Order: sequence, then C-alpha cells, then structure tokens
Amino acid sequence: MAYFDAASAAPLHPVGRQALLAALDDGWADPARLYREGRRARLLLDAAREAAAEAVECRPDELVFTPSGTRAVHAGIEGALAGRRRVGRHLIVSAVEHSSVLHAAEVHEALGGSVTEVGVGRTGAVTPDAFAGSLRPDTALACLQSANHEVGTVQPVAEVAEACRAAGVPLLVDAAQSLGWGPVAGDWSLLTASAHKWGGPSGVGLLVVRKGVRFAPRGPLDERESGRAAGFENIPAVVAAAASLRAVRAEAAEEAARLRELTERIRTRVPALVPDVEVTGDPERRLPGIVTFSCLYVDGETVLHELDGAGFSVSSGSSCTSSTLTPSHVLRAMGVLSEGNVRVSLPPGTPAEDVERFLAVLPGVVAGVREKLGAPVPAGGVRGAERGVEESGASAVDAPAVDTPAGGTPAGASTAGDALVVDALGRRCPVPVIELARVIGDVPVGGTVRVLADDEAARLDIPAWCEMRGQEYVGEEPADRGSAYVVRRVS
Repeated sequence: MAYFDAASAAPLHPVGRQALLAALDDGWADPARLYREGRRARLLLDAAREAAAEAVECRPDELVFTPSGTRAVHAGIEGALAGRRRVGRHLIVSAVEHSSVLHAAEVHEALGGSVTEVGVGRTGAVTPDAFAGSLRPDTALACLQSANHEVGTVQPVAEVAEACRAAGVPLLVDAAQSLGWGPVAGDWSLLTASAHKWGGPSGVGLLVVRKGVRFAPRGPLDERESGRAAGFENIPAVVAAAASLRAVRAEAAEEAARLRELTERIRTRVPALVPDVEVTGDPERRLPGIVTFSCLYVDGETVLHELDGAGFSVSSGSSCTSSTLTPSHVLRAMGVLSEGNVRVSLPPGTPAEDVERFLAVLPGVVAGVREKLGAPVPAGGVRGAERGVEESGASAVDAPAVDTPAGGTPAGASTAGDALVVDALGRRCPVPVIELARVIGDVPVGGTVRVLADDEAARLDIPAWCEMRGQEYVGEEPADRGSAYVVRRVS
C-alpha cells in the first residue's frame, strides 16, 4: 500500500519511535517532583524543549507543549486576543487557514468580536498588500499559515509579518505543514505546529509566544507549561516529537529536492495522461511533497475508493467526500474546480516506483468513474479506456444519460423563454456539471443554459467548468428551490 496522505499525518519517524520507547522507561514520573525519577523526567522534558526551540529558532522559555496542534492554535488565538483586548477586538485571518483557525475566528465573532477574512488568488496565496490593507487601529491579532495544507502553496509570511510589525499588530503563524522542512522566516510573534505532521506522535502541539507579546491565557490557570497548557505533560510523546523534528530537519534538504522532483512529475504528467484536469496551487512557491488536482466529471468519493482498492491512500477536498457535503473552503476561496479533487502528499522516503505506479493507475481509474457516471467524452480522451484497476461496483452517484431526440430538446431538459433549462435538483456533484456539458452544444452560440441545482458544489464547479471550457458564466439567479446557474455558449 502506498501512503500518499502525509499532509494529514506523516508516519512516525524511526528516530521518533526509538525516542518514544526509551522515554516510556525513563520519562513516566512527574517532572515537577524533586526526587530522582522526577528529576530524570524533567531533564527529558527540558532537553526536548531546547531541541524544539532550536528547530523553531526561538528561546526555550518561549515554547510550550500542548495536547495537539489544534489546541495550540486555539490557545494562541484566545490568549493573544485577550492580552490585547484594550487595543480592540478585530481579528484578521486568511480565507484558506486551517479549520482550527477559522473555528476560533467564528467563536470570537459570536462573542462580539469582528473578523476580516483576507481573500486569495487562484494559486491560494494572499498578497501582502491586501493583508496590510486589512489592518486597522483596533486590530488585536492577525493569523496567516506558513503553507497551505490542501494545495501546498507557501504564503508570503515574511512580507506580511513586516506589515504587521509596522502596524504594531502581532502575527500568529500556523506552521503545521512547513515546520518539518525548515524554520518560518519573518518577524512573526506567535507560532503553532503539530508533531504528527512532521513524523512525530499524535497528541503533541507547539505554541510559541515571543517575549514582549501581550498574552493572557484563557481558562483556569495551571502551573505547568507557563500556564498556557494545562495538565500533566506527555513526556514520552514530547520527547519523540522533538527527536523526530530534529531528525527530519537533518534530512530536509536532500529529501525536499527528491520529493519536489516527484511532485513535479505528478503536476506535469497528470494533465497529459488524464483529460480535463486542473492542477491547483502555486507551481513554484509550494511545499515539496504536496500536489493537488481536480478532474472534471468525477466524484471525489468514488475516485478515492477506487485508488484505495488499487493500493493508494490519498485524500480529497471534494464535497462528495465530506460529511457536510460542501466543497473544501480552500478550493472555494481559490475559485478552482472542486469535483474529483485529489490531494497527493508524499511522506519522506516515498519510492519513485510508487509514484510511477500511481501515474499508471490513475488514468484508468478516472476513465472508469467517468464511464460509470455517463459523463461526456473528455476533450482529447476516449471514454472506456483500459482502467488499470478492477471495477468495484456502481458509483455513489448515478447520472442517467441525456439523449437528444432528432430536432428536439434533450431529454431531462426543458426550455424557458430563450434559455435551455437543466433540472439537476437533488443531484450531487458532479452531476449538475455533467448535464450542463451534455446540453451546451444544443443551444446556439450566444444562447444560454440555466442549470437548476441545490448542491453547494455547483456554485463553485459550474463557473470553474466555464473557465476550463471557454464558455461565459453569466451568474447565479434565485430559484424556487436551490439556485439557477446561467451559462452562455460562446463557442
């Protein structure tokens, strides 16, 4: 099985495993006690803190260990906002932050604070000018991830930190995805990270608060971890986290070059092998191991199941794979195609042979799913291509074919005035886009198609389809149920 989901959780590094097992024997006692076992545990904890601080490039007394990266984010945002409550209650976040940041922003807003969400371009990056333009006299805190967890785009942290510093506003950086590759550049004020992202054990987060930053921990205070992370420290896990961070950093330069070559191979060859694919994220300013692409006329859930059956563990930002049935907020903010989304995130040590096997299997998987859905033959592709994997049953989304009677309106469509109306109500992604693609050729150039849909993904995927197909997206109109998405045929 090829594990290609390191952005969610990287496999435990061998050095981390060894450190964890050793610390289970020596680090079980209370590090606050003065007897021998306690002193031994304290030495392990202090050494782990110094090693982590060296990797972050901060002082050891600025860094605390938390029970998770999410808890580090929440504690950091809550403490920084509380520490600067006299300045104001304005919080700035980017539109593509990790959900832990956005959830904290929602709570802050529900409690009476104000939040500005800075948008991103199609590569997923903010512009420093846009971020700086959101700063106000009452801004208490700004948050910006170092690199995106879904598409790999690296954010201009140093430039944003400079603007924040000039305005006297602290910047919190979520460095969960990037810290294993190197320290975060720039004059940031707070930093968070999560050990299981770099090959440490789960259940360990980092929170760094620079000296001089106003910070007031929320909740009942605890004497441990400077009062910023309550509860008994999980010393074996902390020791393993620090050991694995040091180990991956020692390998980072060589491994980053190797993984960049492998992900570039995926970025360039997937569009050549699979018709109608949009590769997302910045092509240059990106993390070494992450590449994301979306395939027209495919539902992400079925693709993931098929790839899993073929021996590949990948993830997706498609709404079809989400319990909320809404597209990834990252893809939505970028304005890119969400249907058939596949995120490949390679862990260190990934063999090149696994990538080549993935590239050999993927075209057949996508072609097979499209055929099951009854999708139009993609541009430059042949439906029914050899799949490379064994069929595994019907798709989770069934889309009956739309036949066009001679001289008539396509079955499943109707006319309203001069527009052709396609009723895709109650149909999940990617059916609304498939049905639009089937009928667009049945209206004259300059004519319009109104697609009725109540799937949230249609709001993103129909405009994205128009962008890819060179048709004009007129806009969204209210409807008795769901929305009407109007497309004008240009060619």
